[in-house]
Amino acid sequence: SMAADLLGLMHYMVGMRLVTVIERVAARSDENVTVTDTEFNNVPVRLYLPRRAPDGLRRAMVYFHGGGWCLGDAGMKPYDHMSRQVSNKLNTVVVSVNYRLAPEHPFPVPFEDAYSVTKFFLQSSVLSQYGVDPARVCVAGDSAGGNLAAAVAQQLLEDPEVKTKLKAQILLYPALQALDLDLPSYRDNVNKPLLPKSLMVRFWSEYFTSDPSLREAMASNRHVPAESGHLFQFVNWSQLLPAGMRKGHVYAGPTYGSAALARRYPGFLDPRAAPLLASDARLRHLPPTYILTCEHDVLRDDGAMYAQRLRAAGVGVTHSHAQDAFHGALMFLLWPFELAVGHRLFNGYVEWVNENL
Repeated sequence: SMAADLLGLMHYMVGMRLVTVIERVAARSDENVTVTDTEFNNVPVRLYLPRRAPDGLRRAMVYFHGGGWCLGDAGMKPYDHMSRQVSNKLNTVVVSVNYRLAPEHPFPVPFEDAYSVTKFFLQSSVLSQYGVDPARVCVAGDSAGGNLAAAVAQQLLEDPEVKTKLKAQILLYPALQALDLDLPSYRDNVNKPLLPKSLMVRFWSEYFTSDPSLREAMASNRHVPAESGHLFQFVNWSQLLPAGMRKGHVYAGPTYGSAALARRYPGFLDPRAAPLLASDARLRHLPPTYILTCEHDVLRDDGAMYAQRLRAAGVGVTHSHAQDAFHGALMFLLWPFELAVGHRLFNGYVEWVNENL
């Protein structure tokens, strides 16, 4: 992480973006799916419409890509591939959202883009334009996109203007809280591939600000002020993780940080950025939920704790935990970066959607 810091974040992000840009494919229709780049409520989306004649109304999915809120694109090869597969195999309209990215557009902009697309799409006139059954719409996303899907699902419950209720939410190794960055999963996977702890801390802090003081406080887990201490109940892993996932780790309560920092960058205390901070009363009304977690992933415990909290609130949850997988495994579906574990996790997720949407 020292080397990454010396190179500086912008070089790193520019490099990462270069990789994601190279990986981007144009909107190309095939024999099964019509693919177009368009805008919903002034936010760019890639739209996937199945070509086969519908028998009745179709299902729909609004999808948010991962990339730490700083990277990624609906047109990246793996995302484009997954959207095509879902659209074709499940005869589903897929709206894959290109929300604006941090650090140029910090929180709440990525969330607001994600929300405004979803709200636009859920209007009955728009659903009927695309032949979608209003009773069969879900939100889904991976990593930072899973964060956005969870936040959007919560926010829709508070919005009297939205009459359509989501049928499901699908959260694929989601990031759900930035309160405690010293969970067992952060300790166990501090240097694991694709998403070491230092990079996740960087993504979380850049979501709110490029001011290095927040990143430094988050890296030492001293960023939450004492006045927000009551929120730790929502992320207390000693209560919320099953024994097998606590694995001999000992819970030490929070070390509090500067109130000034949290007042300057209150985003990490906001449920729209950290859906695990929502009250039990709010969770109660969420739709049936699929959560994928991976053993070798700093975000493993976020998903596991949310599964536990949702179950306790009476929500139907399928928590699929992959013992042999690492963060981002769904990116490995196409040659030359193809892994059996990627296919297995993707097929499991698609099967759940088929049965529950």
